[in-house]
Amino acid sequence: MKKDFEINLGILNYKFSEKPLLFGGKAMEYYGLRKAGSDIDFVINNEDHINLKNMYPNNMKNLYGDIGICEFGFEMWNQICTFDYNYLKENALEEKEYIIISLEKLLFLKALAMKIPKYHKDLELIVELVLKKAYGKIIACNEAVWRNGCIIR
Repeated sequence: MKKDFEINLGILNYKFSEKPLLFGGKAMEYYGLRKAGSDIDFVINNEDHINLKNMYPNNMKNLYGDIGICEFGFEMWNQICTFDYNYLKENALEEKEYIIISLEKLLFLKALAMKIPKYHKDLELIVELVLKKAYGKIIACNEAVWRNGCIIR
């Protein structure tokens, strides 16, 4: 676990059948890309989602069929853009109480939402990290340079 990175799921008073999958801003923070906002986003399996929906029926959010249970600063989603827990958990990083979405799946989710400026910026940050991991250096790729290749600094 990264230093100073702790999430207390115990406040929900619920025992998950499978570890929740962390994504969104808190996953961006985990990878050292930016600070998270005020909410903590998870995707959970169907069984856990149904049980939490029954526990917190007045705290629901519906975004085009993605159903979030919003309680104690958490948003527990059944899916993101129709991509469910089983799909998104592939190659996730294990932590004690939850798993963290892989960088590749996080990149995928940000690409789906890239028309929103905040998520486009997140997409750029993730691509920069992926390239840095691949080449061991910071890669500068702006639109003008992209056509002619990236500059390695």
